[in-house]
Amino acid sequence: MSKTALVLGGGFGGLESAIHLAKGGIEVTLVSNRDFLFLYPTSIWVPTGEVGLEDVKVDLADLARRNGFKFRQGAVQSIDGAKRAATVDGEVLTADYLVLAIGAGKMKPKGSEHTHTICGAPEDTEKFRDALQALIQAGKGRIAMGFGGNPNDPSAVRGGPGFEMMFNVDNLLRQRGLREQFELTFFAPMAVPGARMGERAVAAVGELFGKLGIGQRYGKKIVGFESGAVLFEVGGRLEADLVMFIPAGDGHPLLKSSGLPVNAAGFVQIDSGCAVPGFEGVYAIGDSAALEGPEFRAKQGHVTEAMARVAAANIVAHAAGRAERQSYLPHVNILCVMDMGNGAAWVSRTEAKQRLWSMPVYGHWMKKGWGAYFKLSKKGMFPRLPGM
Repeated sequence: MSKTALVLGGGFGGLESAIHLAKGGIEVTLVSNRDFLFLYPTSIWVPTGEVGLEDVKVDLADLARRNGFKFRQGAVQSIDGAKRAATVDGEVLTADYLVLAIGAGKMKPKGSEHTHTICGAPEDTEKFRDALQALIQAGKGRIAMGFGGNPNDPSAVRGGPGFEMMFNVDNLLRQRGLREQFELTFFAPMAVPGARMGERAVAAVGELFGKLGIGQRYGKKIVGFESGAVLFEVGGRLEADLVMFIPAGDGHPLLKSSGLPVNAAGFVQIDSGCAVPGFEGVYAIGDSAALEGPEFRAKQGHVTEAMARVAAANIVAHAAGRAERQSYLPHVNILCVMDMGNGAAWVSRTEAKQRLWSMPVYGHWMKKGWGAYFKLSKKGMFPRLPGM
């Protein structure tokens, strides 16, 4: 009789683990509260109007049919790690293996309702688009963008999309001939935002911000927001007509109450094979897991997919009675194509090397090409490249 797996979460990690578990002969059910996967890396162009919301969605039911797993849309209400069970819309689901890929919670400072974001629910990205387009229609304004950090787990940060969004808005305003009528400022609580990318990348971003006339407010704790302003400690404030803020990640509330071991930030503790110690058959990946590795580690999409493949391989091996196990740790590195609207920069970092390449013009289209590749490869309509 075939072994079963229950995958919670329809993002990058959940989808990748479901695909590879099904390939390994496991009977898989993937549960997601949405009927689509949202392509966050390319959703940065929704606010600027370059793509529509439907362009950055991938239908999960279609992916399930093409890849041989079952899809169930529903809200996960509770998780019981000891029983490898989850309550979904009032029904208790169990399996031989449980893969936790439901993402993270958010650390939202007081007054966050006065901000917009691009790393929340898809509808939040639409709301930011509408607010940005309205301000551009008005012809002038002050725009502030930034992100927060989690002192209990510095890996739970989303700085890259914030930088990309700022560069893309700057480019859009220049295309419209309105850049001189807008004041742009980037903010973050850490003294050196983006330090995980490496010294060269940080210096290049700072230099480009200066060249483009983008202000920088760093090194002060964000204590909250109010209508028209970002509030910093010791009475500091940044006036703005529109604020885009990406909160730091925090442990998902359902995982904090699951009975599973978590770190100080509430992320599920795992071993190098993504298994939860003391809970046989339970695995956690991506934003749900406490990531180990080098000091510069960060929760990125390519790391999440690598963890998903490792977890799936280890589950398949365990189900077959084989002793070999894979580790996700060799895959923990920094890799991003930082889009700027009119080009991009390739940033990568391992413990051995830091790399930065400027990709004028073609870099923007390279990232767009990745979006098309992701959709087609996951549907089995294009060969998957090694490690992708």
